[in-house]
Amino acid sequence: MHQTPMPEAVIVKLGGSLAAAPRLAELLSGLAAAGAPLIVVPGGGPLADAVRALQPRLSLSEDACHHMAILAMESLALALADIEPRLTPAADAPAMARAHAAGRAALWLPAAMARAADLPASWEVTSDSLALWLALQLGAHRLVLVKSAPASTGQPAEWAEAGLVDPYFPPLAARYTGRIDLLSVDEALAAFSRDRSAA
Repeated sequence: MHQTPMPEAVIVKLGGSLAAAPRLAELLSGLAAAGAPLIVVPGGGPLADAVRALQPRLSLSEDACHHMAILAMESLALALADIEPRLTPAADAPAMARAHAAGRAALWLPAAMARAADLPASWEVTSDSLALWLALQLGAHRLVLVKSAPASTGQPAEWAEAGLVDPYFPPLAARYTGRIDLLSVDEALAAFSRDRSAA
């Protein structure tokens, strides 16, 4: 799927576990205040976990579960937009560009783009790899992964070994020429309040 390049964009992926984080609303407020050129990507969180639990009980295929997990991301995006209305939901690059033109951070609604992505339909591909795929599609110069787990100073292969990102993330990262950061919630709050351009 071809997308209009957005090299100025900064993709900020929020780990699904942050759905229960005490400072979630504060983080969303900080990202909304930072505004353009941020693109916020939701994880699947407890909704994706529910899909994992259903798979063996219903003998669901990997393809069905992959699609359902993407819809879990979409559902969490709707929840984030409800918590922080200044984030502008956007399903594609033109909608993201319109949000940025208005000075606002975009919030990715991933269902259409992610479902059409040239990625394996497998649990080895989670929302982290989908965020990186989006960064590749848009030519974004930076990807920030915000995790509830302690941040790591290592490289993608080490993050995958530690279970911080999915197994598909390291080979995908090898194709990405931009900057990838892995931050805790506290670090993300500090980074985006200090540098509103997130450059």
